[in-house]
Amino acid sequence: MTASLKETVGRHGVWSVELRSEDPARRGELDEAAAELEELGYGAVWLGGSSTVDHAAPLVGATRRVVVGTSIQSVWQRDAATTAAGFAKVEAAHPGRFALGLGVSHGPLVKDYRRPYAAMVGYLDELDAAGVPADRRVLAALGPKMLELSGDRAAGAIPYLVTPEHTAQAREILGDGPLLAPEFKVVLEADPARARETARAYLARYLQFPNYTRNFLRLGFTEADIADGGSDRLVDAVFAWGDETRIRERVTAFHEAGADHVALQVVRADAGDSLPRKEWRTLAALLA
Repeated sequence: MTASLKETVGRHGVWSVELRSEDPARRGELDEAAAELEELGYGAVWLGGSSTVDHAAPLVGATRRVVVGTSIQSVWQRDAATTAAGFAKVEAAHPGRFALGLGVSHGPLVKDYRRPYAAMVGYLDELDAAGVPADRRVLAALGPKMLELSGDRAAGAIPYLVTPEHTAQAREILGDGPLLAPEFKVVLEADPARARETARAYLARYLQFPNYTRNFLRLGFTEADIADGGSDRLVDAVFAWGDETRIRERVTAFHEAGADHVALQVVRADAGDSLPRKEWRTLAALLA
C-alpha cells in the first residue's frame, strides 16, 4: 500500500520554477540538483510556472524517495484525460512519488476565464472517472470554498503566497486529516532595505491578480498595503528574511499554525534561471 502524501512529504520541501526548465541541455543539471535536494533531507520538490507531469517525470526518475509535485498545473492548461494518462504512466513506474497539484490560475492569464470553482469541480470529476485517485492530488486553495473542496476531493491544499494566519484558518476549515502544505518565500539577506527591495520586486507580479489581493484583504491587510508594490507590513508577512534565527522562526510559525509541510521558495535579486543550490543547502542546514 502506497503511503499518503502527508506521510511522505516531510516537514519541508523546495518550491522552484527553475527546476521545471524545458532546456534539454540542462537535464543533467536539474536531475543532479533534485538528487541533492533529496540527500539534503527535503521531502518534496514542487515545480512552479504552470508545470505539468511532463516536467515532473524526469525528476521523479532521477531521485529515489522525494515526492515531486506540480505547483501548480492550471485546469485550463491541459485537459483532464491527458493529465490522467500522464499521471498513470508516472504512477506505474514510481508509485506514490508524484503529486498532482492543481489550480484555477487567474483571470488576467486565461482566455474566457469563468466560474473557476465549477471548473475545478468538473476537472476533478473527470479525473475521478479516469481513475486518478483523490489522495494523489492537491489543490492550490486560498478561499474557504476551495479549501473545503481540497479536503473533500483531494489529499489537501497547497496554498501559495500566504501567511501563518491564513494557515491557521485553512487548518480550521480542513480539519486534522488533510495535508496542508503552504508555499513560503525566503530572501537570504539580513539587511532590511536590500531584503525588502528584492522581495518587493518579486511580489509586484502577484499584486496584479485579484485572487491574491482578495485573499490579502480577507486576512486583514488594506488597500494601502497592496498599493505601490506592497507595504513593508505585507512584504514582511509573505517573505522570510533576516538572520538564520529569524528565518527559522518564520518557517516554524507556519508549522505552529497548523501546516504539515512548508514549501520554501528562494527569492534572489537578478538571479535569472540559475538554480539556488547554495541557498537550498543553507536552508537545509538551518532547518535541520
